[in-house]
Amino acid sequence: MWIFLTLAAAPLQVARNAAQRGLVGDAGPWGATLVRFLFGLPFSVAIFGVVALLTPDAAPDPSLRFWVGAVAGAISQVAATGFLLMAMHRSGFAVATVLQQSSLPLAALMGLVFLGDRLSPQAWAGVALATAGLVVLSWPQKDQTRHAFVGGLLGLAAGAAFAVSFNGYRQAGLALDAAHPIYSAVAAVVIAQAMQSLALTAILAVARPQALGAVASSWRQSLTAGFFGSAASACWFGALALAPAGPVRAVALIETPIAAAVGRRLFRERISLRQALGGVLTTAGVALTALG
Repeated sequence: MWIFLTLAAAPLQVARNAAQRGLVGDAGPWGATLVRFLFGLPFSVAIFGVVALLTPDAAPDPSLRFWVGAVAGAISQVAATGFLLMAMHRSGFAVATVLQQSSLPLAALMGLVFLGDRLSPQAWAGVALATAGLVVLSWPQKDQTRHAFVGGLLGLAAGAAFAVSFNGYRQAGLALDAAHPIYSAVAAVVIAQAMQSLALTAILAVARPQALGAVASSWRQSLTAGFFGSAASACWFGALALAPAGPVRAVALIETPIAAAVGRRLFRERISLRQALGGVLTTAGVALTALG
């Protein structure tokens, strides 16, 4: 089940990123980040309503562990989304999408240290192979500009923040109602998005009110990004409630070729031979990790 949820989340996330990227110019990276949470919240509430009706025996227990995981996940997800959008602006859509996959080894390590997740030797081999592919993809070229180099660092920062976010949400889902992981995951989505929407709206109202105006004027595109973001988050949270973050992120690398195709189609980006080689390595790593 977690593999199917992850495979559904990956293309939804690429679609959301593409919609958000188009908003960066007017709303800025943090205004575009707000879109993901604010316009996705109504869809998340609707999804939760359906799940709650299908889970009448759920008994949620919002303990301290739940709130720590939810708050840590929400804050780091906001930071990760902002870093990713800035990286896309500097390094390109496909490259930034790949760089954020640095969350794969970091999520596995954090899951091991903080949550006691245990992976098989085969799964760790898959993580290592996928990481090698990531290194090949992100290795700087001699003619790389400072602009692109900063974009690469932002992409890696997004990956680190996503790693914290994934494990925080996994902890929240397990703490709320371990017997009903899908219910817990979707409930955590709603609570996290509500906190993120309120906090980002308040900050932008003070620091950059023009960004809020740009978001409001682009409400149609914002709704599209919100819908895809909400659906992707529900799938991510469900997968993370059922499996450790490392394997989930490994299977999620399937978004790499999808992002490459979208980058070529929408943003006229081309993939080099070196990047293709890195894609082969990461795909092999995905297979090993999933089978492990």
